Amino acid sequence: MSNSFSESYKAAGVDITAGYKAVELMKRHIARTVTPGADSDIGGFGGLFALDLAGMQNPVLVSGTDGVGTKLKIAMLMDKHDTIGIDCVAMCVNDVICCGAKPLFFLDYIACGKNDPEKIADIVAGVAEGCVQAGAALIGGETAEHPGMMPDDDYDLAGFTVGIVDRDRVFDNKTVRAGDVILALPSSGVHSNGFSLVRKVFDVENADLNVYSDELGQTIGECLLTPTKIYVKPLLALTNEVQVKAVSHITGGGFYENIPRSLPKGMSAKIDRAQLRIPPIFSLLQKTGNIPERDMFNTYNMGVGMSVVVSAADADKALHILREHGEDAYAIGEIVESEEGVIIR
Repeated sequence: MSNSFSESYKAAGVDITAGYKAVELMKRHIARTVTPGADSDIGGFGGLFALDLAGMQNPVLVSGTDGVGTKLKIAMLMDKHDTIGIDCVAMCVNDVICCGAKPLFFLDYIACGKNDPEKIADIVAGVAEGCVQAGAALIGGETAEHPGMMPDDDYDLAGFTVGIVDRDRVFDNKTVRAGDVILALPSSGVHSNGFSLVRKVFDVENADLNVYSDELGQTIGECLLTPTKIYVKPLLALTNEVQVKAVSHITGGGFYENIPRSLPKGMSAKIDRAQLRIPPIFSLLQKTGNIPERDMFNTYNMGVGMSVVVSAADADKALHILREHGEDAYAIGEIVESEEGVIIR
Protein backbone atom coordinates (compact mmCIF):
# COMPACT_ATOMS: atom_id res chain seq x y z
CA MET A 1 0.00 0.00 0.00
CA SER A 2 3.02 2.26 -0.42
CA ASN A 3 1.24 4.23 -3.16
CA SER A 4 -1.93 4.75 -1.08
CA PHE A 5 -2.18 8.28 0.30
CA SER A 6 -4.49 11.26 0.13
CA GLU A 7 -3.32 14.77 0.91
CA SER A 8 -6.93 16.00 0.78
CA TYR A 9 -8.09 13.44 3.36
CA LYS A 10 -5.07 14.24 5.53
CA ALA A 11 -5.95 17.94 5.40
CA ALA A 12 -9.44 17.00 6.63
CA GLY A 13 -7.88 15.29 9.65
CA VAL A 14 -7.50 11.64 8.61
CA ASP A 15 -4.00 10.36 7.80
CA ILE A 16 -4.48 6.94 6.19
CA THR A 17 -0.73 6.34 6.06
CA ALA A 18 -0.65 6.58 9.87
CA GLY A 19 -3.25 3.82 9.91
CA TYR A 20 -1.03 1.59 7.79
CA LYS A 21 1.90 2.22 10.10
CA ALA A 22 -0.23 1.36 13.14
CA VAL A 23 -1.20 -1.97 11.52
CA GLU A 24 2.44 -2.81 10.86
CA LEU A 25 3.40 -1.99 14.45
CA MET A 26 0.63 -4.12 15.95
CA LYS A 27 1.26 -7.24 13.86
CA ARG A 28 3.91 -8.63 16.21
CA HIS A 29 1.53 -8.32 19.14
CA ILE A 30 -1.29 -10.02 17.25
CA ALA A 31 1.03 -12.89 16.30
CA ARG A 32 1.25 -13.82 19.99
CA THR A 33 -2.46 -14.61 20.06
CA VAL A 34 -2.65 -17.10 17.19
CA THR A 35 -4.48 -20.27 18.17
CA PRO A 36 -5.55 -23.35 16.18
CA GLY A 37 -8.41 -22.21 13.99
CA ALA A 38 -7.23 -18.64 13.53
CA ASP A 39 -6.99 -18.46 9.75
CA SER A 40 -6.62 -14.85 8.72
CA ASP A 41 -3.81 -12.35 8.52
CA ILE A 42 -4.53 -8.94 10.03
CA GLY A 43 -5.47 -6.35 7.44
CA GLY A 44 -8.11 -8.31 5.55
CA PHE A 45 -11.80 -7.46 5.44
CA GLY A 46 -12.94 -10.24 7.77
CA GLY A 47 -11.44 -12.40 10.47
CA LEU A 48 -11.62 -16.12 9.71
CA PHE A 49 -11.82 -18.85 12.34
CA ALA A 50 -12.18 -22.59 11.70
CA LEU A 51 -14.29 -24.32 14.34
CA ASP A 52 -13.07 -27.58 15.86
CA LEU A 53 -16.20 -29.35 17.06
CA ALA A 54 -14.54 -32.64 17.94
CA GLY A 55 -16.13 -34.18 21.04
CA MET A 56 -19.06 -31.77 21.08
CA GLN A 57 -22.58 -33.13 20.80
CA ASN A 58 -24.50 -29.86 20.63
CA PRO A 59 -22.15 -26.87 20.31
CA VAL A 60 -23.48 -23.43 21.16
CA LEU A 61 -21.77 -20.14 20.29
CA VAL A 62 -21.74 -17.50 23.03
CA SER A 63 -20.95 -13.84 22.29
CA GLY A 64 -20.01 -10.90 24.46
CA THR A 65 -19.16 -7.26 23.87
CA ASP A 66 -18.07 -4.42 26.13
CA GLY A 67 -15.76 -1.45 26.48
CA VAL A 68 -13.48 -0.06 29.15
CA GLY A 69 -15.51 2.99 30.08
CA THR A 70 -14.05 6.04 31.75
CA LYS A 71 -11.07 4.11 33.11
CA LEU A 72 -9.62 5.22 29.78
CA LYS A 73 -9.30 8.70 31.25
CA ILE A 74 -6.78 7.40 33.79
CA ALA A 75 -4.70 5.90 30.99
CA MET A 76 -4.79 9.19 29.10
CA LEU A 77 -3.86 11.25 32.15
CA MET A 78 -0.92 8.95 32.88
CA ASP A 79 -0.03 8.55 29.20
CA LYS A 80 0.17 4.80 29.72
CA HIS A 81 -1.76 2.77 27.17
CA ASP A 82 -0.27 -0.74 27.13
CA THR A 83 -2.55 -2.37 29.73
CA ILE A 84 -5.97 -0.87 29.05
CA GLY A 85 -6.51 -3.43 26.29
CA ILE A 86 -6.36 -6.21 28.88
CA ASP A 87 -9.38 -4.61 30.54
CA CYS A 88 -11.25 -4.60 27.24
CA VAL A 89 -10.67 -8.30 26.66
CA ALA A 90 -11.43 -9.15 30.29
CA MET A 91 -14.80 -7.42 30.27
CA CYS A 92 -15.88 -9.59 27.35
CA VAL A 93 -14.31 -12.99 28.05
CA ASN A 94 -15.20 -12.90 31.74
CA ASP A 95 -18.82 -12.54 30.67
CA VAL A 96 -18.91 -15.51 28.29
CA ILE A 97 -17.16 -17.79 30.78
CA CYS A 98 -20.10 -17.20 33.13
CA CYS A 99 -22.02 -19.85 31.21
CA GLY A 100 -18.99 -22.11 30.71
CA ALA A 101 -17.98 -20.96 27.21
CA LYS A 102 -14.36 -21.00 26.08
CA PRO A 103 -13.53 -17.79 24.18
CA LEU A 104 -12.41 -18.56 20.64
CA PHE A 105 -11.56 -15.19 19.16
CA PHE A 106 -11.67 -11.46 19.80
CA LEU A 107 -11.99 -8.27 17.75
CA ASP A 108 -11.31 -4.74 18.95
CA TYR A 109 -12.54 -1.30 17.91
CA ILE A 110 -10.55 1.86 18.63
CA ALA A 111 -11.97 5.30 17.88
CA CYS A 112 -9.47 8.14 18.19
CA GLY A 113 -9.26 11.84 17.52
CA LYS A 114 -5.97 11.37 15.71
CA ASN A 115 -4.15 8.17 14.81
CA ASP A 116 -0.86 8.05 16.70
CA PRO A 117 0.58 4.74 15.43
CA GLU A 118 2.75 4.10 18.49
CA LYS A 119 -0.12 4.76 20.90
CA ILE A 120 -2.47 2.54 18.89
CA ALA A 121 0.15 -0.22 18.88
CA ASP A 122 0.47 0.08 22.68
CA ILE A 123 -3.30 -0.25 23.07
CA VAL A 124 -3.34 -3.33 20.83
CA ALA A 125 -0.40 -4.79 22.75
CA GLY A 126 -2.65 -4.82 25.81
CA VAL A 127 -5.50 -6.36 23.82
CA ALA A 128 -3.11 -9.08 22.62
CA GLU A 129 -1.92 -9.78 26.16
CA GLY A 130 -5.52 -10.14 27.28
CA CYS A 131 -6.18 -12.55 24.44
CA VAL A 132 -3.15 -14.63 25.43
CA GLN A 133 -4.40 -14.78 29.01
CA ALA A 134 -7.84 -15.86 27.78
CA GLY A 135 -6.59 -18.31 25.16
CA ALA A 136 -8.42 -16.42 22.41
CA ALA A 137 -7.11 -15.35 19.00
CA LEU A 138 -7.13 -11.69 18.01
CA ILE A 139 -8.41 -12.12 14.44
CA GLY A 140 -9.30 -8.55 13.51
CA GLY A 141 -10.23 -5.06 14.56
CA GLU A 142 -10.74 -1.49 13.46
CA THR A 143 -9.07 1.82 14.18
CA ALA A 144 -11.14 4.84 13.19
CA GLU A 145 -10.00 8.46 13.21
CA HIS A 146 -12.74 10.88 14.23
CA PRO A 147 -11.35 14.39 13.72
CA GLY A 148 -13.70 17.02 15.06
CA MET A 149 -15.67 14.41 16.99
CA MET A 150 -13.15 14.07 19.82
CA PRO A 151 -9.88 15.76 20.85
CA ASP A 152 -6.74 14.52 19.09
CA ASP A 153 -5.40 12.75 22.20
CA ASP A 154 -8.69 11.04 23.12
CA TYR A 155 -9.75 7.54 22.20
CA ASP A 156 -12.38 4.96 23.02
CA LEU A 157 -11.91 1.20 23.08
CA ALA A 158 -14.44 -1.60 22.78
CA GLY A 159 -14.29 -5.28 21.93
CA PHE A 160 -16.23 -8.35 20.95
CA THR A 161 -15.66 -12.04 21.60
CA VAL A 162 -17.21 -15.33 20.54
CA GLY A 163 -16.91 -18.47 22.63
CA ILE A 164 -18.21 -22.01 22.42
CA VAL A 165 -19.66 -24.53 24.86
CA ASP A 166 -21.44 -27.86 24.54
CA ARG A 167 -25.06 -27.26 25.52
CA ASP A 168 -24.91 -30.04 28.12
CA ARG A 169 -22.04 -28.21 29.84
CA VAL A 170 -23.69 -24.81 30.12
CA PHE A 171 -23.83 -23.90 33.81
CA ASP A 172 -27.37 -24.74 34.96
CA ASN A 173 -28.56 -22.57 37.82
CA LYS A 174 -31.62 -24.79 38.19
CA THR A 175 -29.31 -27.09 40.15
CA VAL A 176 -28.62 -24.38 42.77
CA ARG A 177 -29.82 -25.44 46.23
CA ALA A 178 -29.86 -23.93 49.70
CA GLY A 179 -26.62 -24.83 51.43
CA ASP A 180 -24.48 -24.57 48.29
CA VAL A 181 -21.21 -22.72 48.86
CA ILE A 182 -20.27 -19.41 47.24
CA LEU A 183 -16.59 -19.07 46.34
CA ALA A 184 -14.79 -15.82 45.59
CA LEU A 185 -12.15 -15.36 42.93
CA PRO A 186 -10.23 -12.28 44.07
CA SER A 187 -10.12 -9.16 41.94
CA SER A 188 -6.98 -7.20 41.18
CA GLY A 189 -8.66 -3.98 42.35
CA VAL A 190 -11.34 -1.75 40.89
CA HIS A 191 -11.17 -3.57 37.53
CA SER A 192 -13.12 -1.52 34.93
CA ASN A 193 -16.27 -0.36 36.69
CA GLY A 194 -17.43 2.62 38.69
CA PHE A 195 -14.75 4.92 37.31
CA SER A 196 -17.10 7.85 36.97
CA LEU A 197 -17.35 7.77 40.76
CA VAL A 198 -13.62 7.04 41.12
CA ARG A 199 -12.80 10.09 39.03
CA LYS A 200 -15.13 12.29 41.06
CA VAL A 201 -13.86 11.07 44.45
CA PHE A 202 -10.17 11.47 43.58
CA ASP A 203 -10.66 14.51 41.31
CA VAL A 204 -8.29 12.80 38.89
CA GLU A 205 -8.20 15.61 36.33
CA ASN A 206 -6.65 17.91 38.94
CA ALA A 207 -4.81 15.42 41.16
CA ASP A 208 -1.25 14.15 40.85
CA LEU A 209 -1.78 10.47 40.10
CA ASN A 210 1.93 9.77 40.50
CA VAL A 211 1.97 10.52 44.24
CA TYR A 212 2.89 7.43 46.26
CA SER A 213 0.26 6.20 48.72
CA ASP A 214 1.41 4.32 51.82
CA GLU A 215 -2.10 2.92 52.17
CA LEU A 216 -1.99 1.42 48.68
CA GLY A 217 1.70 0.57 48.53
CA GLN A 218 1.90 2.26 45.11
CA THR A 219 0.74 5.43 43.40
CA ILE A 220 -2.98 6.00 43.03
CA GLY A 221 -2.57 6.05 39.26
CA GLU A 222 -0.78 2.69 39.22
CA CYS A 223 -3.45 1.18 41.45
CA LEU A 224 -6.32 2.46 39.34
CA LEU A 225 -4.73 1.27 36.09
CA THR A 226 -4.19 -2.27 37.39
CA PRO A 227 -5.76 -4.43 34.66
CA THR A 228 -8.91 -6.45 35.18
CA LYS A 229 -8.15 -10.08 35.95
CA ILE A 230 -9.08 -12.69 33.38
CA TYR A 231 -10.59 -15.82 34.92
CA VAL A 232 -11.12 -18.00 31.85
CA LYS A 233 -8.42 -20.64 32.25
CA PRO A 234 -8.96 -21.34 35.99
CA LEU A 235 -12.72 -21.63 35.49
CA LEU A 236 -12.37 -23.91 32.48
CA ALA A 237 -10.05 -26.12 34.53
CA LEU A 238 -12.60 -26.18 37.33
CA THR A 239 -15.46 -27.22 35.04
CA ASN A 240 -13.51 -30.30 33.94
CA GLU A 241 -13.60 -31.76 37.46
CA VAL A 242 -16.42 -30.14 39.43
CA GLN A 243 -20.06 -29.35 38.73
CA VAL A 244 -20.21 -25.56 38.59
CA LYS A 245 -23.77 -24.42 39.25
CA ALA A 246 -23.57 -20.65 38.75
CA VAL A 247 -20.97 -17.97 38.06
CA SER A 248 -21.27 -14.19 38.36
CA HIS A 249 -18.88 -11.62 36.91
CA ILE A 250 -18.92 -8.78 39.45
CA THR A 251 -18.94 -5.65 37.30
CA GLY A 252 -20.92 -2.40 37.42
CA GLY A 253 -23.76 -2.80 39.90
CA GLY A 254 -21.54 -4.74 42.27
CA PHE A 255 -22.85 -7.59 44.40
CA TYR A 256 -26.47 -6.49 44.45
CA GLU A 257 -26.95 -6.42 40.69
CA ASN A 258 -24.66 -9.17 39.42
CA ILE A 259 -24.90 -12.11 41.79
CA PRO A 260 -28.72 -12.44 41.55
CA ARG A 261 -28.44 -12.63 37.75
CA SER A 262 -26.90 -16.10 38.09
CA LEU A 263 -29.36 -17.47 40.66
CA PRO A 264 -32.81 -19.01 40.19
CA LYS A 265 -35.92 -17.37 41.60
CA GLY A 266 -36.32 -18.00 45.31
CA MET A 267 -32.58 -18.40 45.98
CA SER A 268 -30.29 -15.73 47.39
CA ALA A 269 -26.61 -15.32 48.18
CA LYS A 270 -25.86 -14.88 51.87
CA ILE A 271 -22.43 -13.24 52.06
CA ASP A 272 -20.32 -13.28 55.22
CA ARG A 273 -18.97 -9.72 55.33
CA ALA A 274 -16.19 -10.73 57.74
CA GLN A 275 -14.77 -13.24 55.24
CA LEU A 276 -14.29 -10.73 52.42
CA ARG A 277 -10.72 -9.73 51.60
CA ILE A 278 -11.26 -6.12 50.56
CA PRO A 279 -8.24 -4.41 48.94
CA PRO A 280 -7.15 -1.04 50.38
CA ILE A 281 -8.30 0.92 47.31
CA PHE A 282 -11.94 0.35 48.27
CA SER A 283 -11.43 1.56 51.83
CA LEU A 284 -9.66 4.64 50.49
CA LEU A 285 -12.48 5.29 48.02
CA GLN A 286 -15.15 4.92 50.69
CA LYS A 287 -13.33 7.12 53.18
CA THR A 288 -12.34 9.85 50.70
CA GLY A 289 -15.75 10.01 49.06
CA ASN A 290 -17.79 9.43 52.23
CA ILE A 291 -19.63 6.66 50.38
CA PRO A 292 -22.15 4.49 52.26
CA GLU A 293 -21.09 0.85 52.45
CA ARG A 294 -24.18 -0.35 50.64
CA ASP A 295 -23.33 1.95 47.73
CA MET A 296 -19.83 0.49 47.65
CA PHE A 297 -21.24 -3.04 47.34
CA ASN A 298 -23.72 -1.79 44.74
CA THR A 299 -21.01 -0.19 42.58
CA TYR A 300 -17.74 -2.10 43.01
CA ASN A 301 -16.51 -5.66 43.16
CA MET A 302 -15.05 -5.07 46.66
CA GLY A 303 -12.26 -7.54 45.98
CA VAL A 304 -14.41 -10.28 44.42
CA GLY A 305 -13.99 -10.46 40.66
CA MET A 306 -16.11 -13.56 40.23
CA SER A 307 -18.41 -15.58 42.45
CA VAL A 308 -18.79 -19.31 41.86
CA VAL A 309 -21.50 -21.56 43.31
CA VAL A 310 -20.74 -25.24 43.95
CA SER A 311 -22.23 -27.86 46.23
CA ALA A 312 -20.91 -28.01 49.79
CA ALA A 313 -19.51 -31.47 49.04
CA ASP A 314 -17.44 -30.07 46.14
CA ALA A 315 -16.25 -26.87 47.82
CA ASP A 316 -12.86 -28.09 49.09
CA LYS A 317 -12.04 -29.78 45.79
CA ALA A 318 -13.03 -26.67 43.87
CA LEU A 319 -10.84 -24.47 46.05
CA HIS A 320 -7.90 -26.83 45.52
CA ILE A 321 -8.31 -26.80 41.72
CA LEU A 322 -8.66 -23.03 41.55
CA ARG A 323 -5.57 -22.53 43.71
CA GLU A 324 -3.62 -24.97 41.55
CA HIS A 325 -4.43 -22.68 38.62
CA GLY A 326 -3.29 -19.48 40.29
CA GLU A 327 -6.51 -18.27 41.92
CA ASP A 328 -6.38 -17.73 45.68
CA ALA A 329 -10.07 -18.57 45.92
CA TYR A 330 -11.94 -18.71 49.20
CA ALA A 331 -15.48 -19.22 50.54
CA ILE A 332 -17.56 -16.11 51.20
CA GLY A 333 -21.02 -17.46 51.91
CA GLU A 334 -23.82 -19.82 51.03
CA ILE A 335 -27.06 -20.05 49.11
CA VAL A 336 -30.26 -19.60 51.12
CA GLU A 337 -33.94 -19.68 50.30
CA SER A 338 -34.93 -16.02 50.04
CA GLU A 339 -36.23 -13.44 47.60
CA GLU A 340 -33.68 -10.77 48.63
CA GLY A 341 -31.11 -11.67 45.99
CA VAL A 342 -28.09 -10.75 48.11
CA ILE A 343 -27.76 -10.62 51.88
CA ILE A 344 -24.51 -9.18 53.26
CA ARG A 345 -23.95 -9.59 56.99
